[in-house]
Parts: sequence; structure tokens; C-alpha cells
Amino acid sequence: MTQARYQPLVDALAAQIRSGELPPGTRLPTHRRLAAHHGIALVTATRVYAELEAMGLVSGEVGRGTFVREAALPRGLGVDQQAVAAGVVDLNFNYPSLPGQAQLLSRALRQLAAQGDLEALLRYAPHGGRPHERSCVVRHLALRGLTVAPDNVLVVDGAQHGLAVTAAALLKPGDVVAVDALTYPGFKVLAEMLHLELAPVPAAGQGMDLDVLERLCTRRRVRAVYIMPTLHNPLGWVSGIAWRRRLVAIVRRHGLIAIEDAAYAFLADDAPTPLAALAPEATVYVSGLSKNVATGLRFGFVAAPAAWVHKLERAIRATTWNTPAIITALACAWLGDGTVTRLEAEKRRDAIERQAIARKALAGLTLISHPVSYFVWLVLPPEVRADHVAAVLQADGISVSTAEPFATSKQVPHALRLALGSVALDRLPAVLQVVRQRVEEQVDR
Repeated sequence: MTQARYQPLVDALAAQIRSGELPPGTRLPTHRRLAAHHGIALVTATRVYAELEAMGLVSGEVGRGTFVREAALPRGLGVDQQAVAAGVVDLNFNYPSLPGQAQLLSRALRQLAAQGDLEALLRYAPHGGRPHERSCVVRHLALRGLTVAPDNVLVVDGAQHGLAVTAAALLKPGDVVAVDALTYPGFKVLAEMLHLELAPVPAAGQGMDLDVLERLCTRRRVRAVYIMPTLHNPLGWVSGIAWRRRLVAIVRRHGLIAIEDAAYAFLADDAPTPLAALAPEATVYVSGLSKNVATGLRFGFVAAPAAWVHKLERAIRATTWNTPAIITALACAWLGDGTVTRLEAEKRRDAIERQAIARKALAGLTLISHPVSYFVWLVLPPEVRADHVAAVLQADGISVSTAEPFATSKQVPHALRLALGSVALDRLPAVLQVVRQRVEEQVDR
């Protein structure tokens, strides 16, 4: 089929979708039926749908077909939509904050202003942090069951920067990284930017299916595995010690780099040993203070084998040179005086209360979560489309995330991830009741 005949078909279908002639949720003809109806090759029909999908107008679902997308929803909802309009209730992003944290910051700034060497805050710092700053992180990590030397720790601008530094330093374009079939969207964005290939691995119990991972490693040259064994985002699992030991065996057998994301690990205070403690020679441990203290405090840390530290330092130099000294000073003061430990305990209690509210408000629906986490994975009934529910809720002034930003496989489940940590506690029950009502309305329809 020539370009002159092929493009008008794409344009005609796009116009029908945009005008509402083909409304959201419409199941389009199969590739074979489209080809037969328009007298085109099957491969050309496939290309037509691929272009419509690239335009954000349709979505292909394995085993179900090709559907018209809900145009009211922005593409990449949950990744690109961090800025929430005024008055919109945010169940999309977690920025848990406790009463009195602003006063904590005010007090800390006054103390910082009264200290002796303010000139030091105006100068460059070592790329991975000063020795006493690394030591602050070392003491904090010891509370999480991870014993490391200060020379193996680097200070970064938050956990996301830590992931970026790790991937940029240790991986190269084209490398294959094994990931969960549902994983943290920030790592997906990072992989796209660095041209890494993500190989999805399905879940099995409370972690990725290690039989599938083993087969993947024997079939392909996998360079790394990205995992969240403690408080997985979005499913909330905490992988057991047996699973962790078997993963370590696979990592060692196939020479993998294990990237352990521990951004939410503080919530599970009785979690098994971190992977970085089980396989310190092969694991990069990444975390920060965004969730346990405040999202605006861009302070993170990376613990890595000595052989990789220099590469990581060079990646920090190439990106931010060093974490701002004022932020580092504030963070280290709070790490040292017990403020971080106290906030973590209070946020664990807060998360437990919010989970209880969610369980009550959404009773009868299918939920996947951990009793001490700030999010719920709401599995929708088979007849309900996630983009429809998200669009209706958006019209109600409630922002939620569909499964699309989290999915690394072609099969995207119809589910919503509800972030519980950003809505005032007294408003949360009513907001979740609206979510429940909208889901049930879609079932009735």
C-alpha cells in the first residue's frame, strides 16, 4: 500500500475518534478484519493501529483487542502529571507530611544560620559527600540492617537521582535490565532516556517469578535486575528471606548488577535483610528522605561496592556535581538528632491508619496492598476499563493513576493505584467512597 493510501486511513480513524464518532472504549476491528475491509495487507493494518497508538488514541490489549482510549486522560498519567490543578484531590502522587513538619524546618534553618562555618555551605563539596555526611548515612543504614563503610556511601539529590547515577555509571545503551511486570514509573522513564531494554518478569507470590528470571538469564544476556523487595511500588509486597537468598544466587550465577530500590523500605520496620547485606559485592542500594521526611528535601544516598564507587562519583559530577550543602546539612542534622527516626515511626502509624480507612471504604473490591504502606492497588472487575474510571474521577476533581505508567509488559491490567499519603486524613474516607461509587457505576453500566 502506498503512503498516499495508507495515511488517509490513519487520518480518517483519528478524526472519528477525536469527533466522538468512535467513543472511548469502542473495540475496533481486529487487524485481519481491518485489512480485509480496506483491501490492505495485514502488516499495513498492524501499522495503522501502531500509529494510532503512538498518537495516544487507541490501546492494544493482548487477548482483548484494540480499544479507543479515553481522550480526557493525559498520556502517561502517573508519570508526567505531577502538577495537580488547584482544588484537585491527589490520589496519584504520595507526598506524606505530618502536622508540625514546617515548624521543624523553621527551627532547623534557624539552627543552621547560627552555626559557625556558613562559608562552607557556599563552596563545592566532594561529589559523593563529605566524610561526616557519609558517616551520618552509615549510621542510618545500620538501623535498616545494612552495615557499610563510609567509603561505600555516596550522597545524591534524592533516590531518583541515585537511580539515574547508578544506571548511567554502570549500564550502557542496549543493556537488558530485568524488572517486575509492574514497576516504579520513574525507572521506566530513566530506562527510556538511557536506551536500556527492560525485560518484564511476572510476579509470583511476594516478588518477581525467579523461575522466569532464571530462564531469562539463560536465554539472554541480562546485565542487571531492578527490584523493590521491601514495600514494592505499586503492589506493596515485602519479599521473604528465602526469595531474597534465591535471587542473590541468581545474581551471582549470572553476574548481574542488583539495583535495590528502598524508597519505601522505612515503612516495614521488621523486613528481612536487605539484598545489599546478602550480596554486598553485587548490589547497589538506593534510598532517600523524600517519603520518610519530605518530598522537597532532595537528599538521597547510594551504597555500593568499592569497585563501583569511582564510576558513581563521576556520574554525580556529570549530573549535579554535588548535593547542595544546605540540604545536606539539614538532612544530616535530622539524621543525627533522631528526627528522621521519629518521623519514620509516626509515618508508619499514619500509613496503618490510612490503610484501615481504605480497606473499610473499598470493602468488597479487589485490593492488593501492605498494611503499612501509602498506596493501594485496586484491581477492577473484568468489564470495567481503568481509563474510563480515571476520566470520571478526574471530572469529579480526583486524580488517580491507571496501571499504564507502571506496566513494562504489553499486557496492561485494568487497575488503579491509589496513593493514600497526600489527602488530609479527615477527607480520605469520603474521597475513597467516591472512588468506590464510580467503580460500581461502571460495573452497573
